[in-house]
Amino acid sequence: MKEKKAIKFETKVIHEGYDAHKHSGSLVPPIFQTSTFIFESAQQGEKRFAGEEEGFIYSRLGNPTVKMLEERIAALENGEAALAFGSGMAAVSAVLIAMTNTGDHILCSQGIYGCTFGLLEMMNEKYKITHDFSAMETREQLLEAIRTETVCIYVETPINPTMKLVDLQMVAEVAKEKGIPVVVDNTFCSPYLQNPISLGCDVVIHSATKYICGHGDVIAGLVVGTKEFISKVAMTTQKDIGGVISPFDAWLLLRGLKSLAVRMDRHCENTEKLANYLLEHPKVEKVYYPGDFRNSEYEIAQKQMRKPGGMISFTLKGNKETAQSFMNNLEMIKIAVSLGDAETLIQHPATMTHAVVPRESRKNMGIDDSLLRLSVGLESWEDMRDDLEQALEKI
Repeated sequence: MKEKKAIKFETKVIHEGYDAHKHSGSLVPPIFQTSTFIFESAQQGEKRFAGEEEGFIYSRLGNPTVKMLEERIAALENGEAALAFGSGMAAVSAVLIAMTNTGDHILCSQGIYGCTFGLLEMMNEKYKITHDFSAMETREQLLEAIRTETVCIYVETPINPTMKLVDLQMVAEVAKEKGIPVVVDNTFCSPYLQNPISLGCDVVIHSATKYICGHGDVIAGLVVGTKEFISKVAMTTQKDIGGVISPFDAWLLLRGLKSLAVRMDRHCENTEKLANYLLEHPKVEKVYYPGDFRNSEYEIAQKQMRKPGGMISFTLKGNKETAQSFMNNLEMIKIAVSLGDAETLIQHPATMTHAVVPRESRKNMGIDDSLLRLSVGLESWEDMRDDLEQALEKI
């Protein structure tokens, strides 16, 4: 049999998971906007529900448009299979619930998204599933933090919003020695910049709302892993809790993915220029950017990220009022809490995305009241710079 030729990322984002000849030659994948599917016979329905025959039953359990998206993202992340969800948090909760039982322990990177923090707190309060945070800077530090009841290591890298990096290869090696799966929230990078499964990790999560969509018009989540794990999640937490994606939203993500590589190149190019500008500004206290060679984690970025990404966090010389005044003086740049859109967005983590995190925990994560997070868009970088400059002049 002739071996299938490997295709590159830029081609996969456009073609993977879709055969136009199977769908009347339509260049664009069709939207199967249906809640249910017809069986040819009662016996066929019985076989499908028993798992003896492949085929669609009901869109909460699977849909052709959604399946195209799942096959494409699995290929982009070098995983065996994938599942699509109605939000990033639906994806996070489905994975963590599927992996844990009462009394288990989750070890997390030093910082995580505010709603993920809230979910972990709820799991602790309701089901006695505990969690701890670790900087994960060395093997020894990681080994010290792992307990006998640890069933999952959950990592964000770059961490939201401090942009701290975790060496995924090191974490994966330690985890495998202990037989513990590693889950990585890869939202900040997208599969174009970082592939945790290729570095030895087990499960990848995306808030597809962000770079994968790229246009600010979808709420969605994605999970990639082994066929065995994805099947387990599909038949338990996804099926029974029901946080599924709609066919139309899956179609929008397929559309957004086509331009992912091109968009990410522009995001990264603009971000590098703005980071260099902010690094030299006298009113900026500190800049957190993986592409800064003065950053102590710069070598990690070079090892596991293709480019430093489209996100910058920075602190101003001042306090919360200084930061808010600066934000209010911006004209083109929008105050909003998402990221990865064509528009440049800025937010104040301490009072917005991470407001649910208690002040002391925020402090431990490195989130203070003067920290701002900038999602660099696709506009002219000079226009972004000029907007930042005029707002900085006013504080």
